[in-house]
Amino acid sequence: MKESVTIKTSHVFPPDANHLGTLFGGKLMSYIDDVASIAALKFARNLVVTASTDSVDFIKPIRVGDAVTLEAMVTWTGRSSMEVFVKIMAEHLLTGERAVAALSFLTFVALDENGKPTAVPQVIPETAEERWLNETASTRAAHRKVRKQESKDLVAFFSDNAKGN
Repeated sequence: MKESVTIKTSHVFPPDANHLGTLFGGKLMSYIDDVASIAALKFARNLVVTASTDSVDFIKPIRVGDAVTLEAMVTWTGRSSMEVFVKIMAEHLLTGERAVAALSFLTFVALDENGKPTAVPQVIPETAEERWLNETASTRAAHRKVRKQESKDLVAFFSDNAKGN
């Protein structure tokens, strides 16, 4: 797992913020997808595509002037899919105060040269944190499966309604 770790730090400037002086959620989501895709690519050593974003839980505002640091790692693998965890830290640069600002889980699929899903290696958790993330992944995978079916049901509903209009 540690070989997939990818870290990105950015300074939050006024153009990155909303009217409350905090980092735009969409900007943070872009950072998350970027760092997670690099972690997945490093792990798979193949092209990857984002299959889903399970969650982005905003816990603490990230303010203008703060540094935002994202740390991503592959926590679980299927045959061709990878779960990537991203921990987002906010740091007040003048005081050094740091706090978890957001957490996110995403799923990526590795692709071969023809754009077809291809096998990825299994993760090897070593630290207590890595083991916990890996051991709890099956619960998140089950939730993902339910959510995906719900999304398919919504697509069918809206497709049927579009035909009736």
